Amino acid sequence: MSPVIERVKRSGKPSARDEGATGDARRDRWRKHRIARRKEFVEAALRALDTHGPDLGMEDVAAEAGVTKPVLYRHFDDKADLYVALGQRGTEILFERLIPAINAELAPVPRIRMALDAFFTVIEEHPNLYRLLAHGRPEKPVSSDVVAEDKELIATALTALLGDYMRMFNMDSGAAEPWAHGIVGMVQNTGEWWLDRRSMGRDAVVEYLTQIIWAAIDGLTRQHGVVIDPNQPLEVNKVVQLGRAEGLEETS
Repeated sequence: MSPVIERVKRSGKPSARDEGATGDARRDRWRKHRIARRKEFVEAALRALDTHGPDLGMEDVAAEAGVTKPVLYRHFDDKADLYVALGQRGTEILFERLIPAINAELAPVPRIRMALDAFFTVIEEHPNLYRLLAHGRPEKPVSSDVVAEDKELIATALTALLGDYMRMFNMDSGAAEPWAHGIVGMVQNTGEWWLDRRSMGRDAVVEYLTQIIWAAIDGLTRQHGVVIDPNQPLEVNKVVQLGRAEGLEETS
């Protein structure tokens, strides 16, 4: 199994000492309590990020949660452990918005626009979380690069989606993978530029990217004698289902 898929399957997973039902009702209730408290602290960390930025410390998270640092350390081994938990939560927030948008039964251009708007809405709502995951590093190295793994996962899903459509139109689907990675890289780089500059509104940057991506799709398909109406849904709506339990699964 791909390590990227495995990490998403673990998204939201508590530390090893919190896992597994024991058959002892009292111990199981305590385990569930620890899982719930850990999630509460992750949400507190998200709020603390809004206030303190990517350089927040454990004391900032503890203060936001209304507890002492020793209480926080009962649920996280160290700052790196909290960092990983924030990354898992960030992945959940992004995919909850992005996957339904990618799979919307819409015409091509509105579908592209909706997917881009989902991404830019998330980074607009959680800019410091994105900056932390993309650039910040805790004192202790973490075992995964959340942003890089999410990019790989999204590009894999997009590769499957583009490949299905290219085969449907009797086109060579070999271009699907580099095309997907190119789109994901362009969107991420534009997102980072936009967060730093904010020289235009979210709707404007989404529209510019929508038109750029559609121009590439339209140009390539026309080279193969295929003309797609950008404002009419396609006869077959290819989708990619992405879930923590299932990994990647393509359906039509």
